[in-house]
Amino acid sequence: MTNTKKPLPRRDFLKAASLTGGAAGVAAVALTSKSAKAAVPESGGKSGYQETDHVKKYYELARF
Repeated sequence: MTNTKKPLPRRDFLKAASLTGGAAGVAAVALTSKSAKAAVPESGGKSGYQETDHVKKYYELARF
């Protein structure tokens, strides 16, 4: 017996893989019933950009 199936070309395989992965992702999101909540820092301190000593040192060294 000879194998009459052609191997799947690389591009077709990648297309099929991306479609399958995308469908699985959509299904996972659709099936979850819990809503996501943003993380809150426990320290309650200032968040965001802070110019600390190591950041200042980086700025010093990065100057041309």
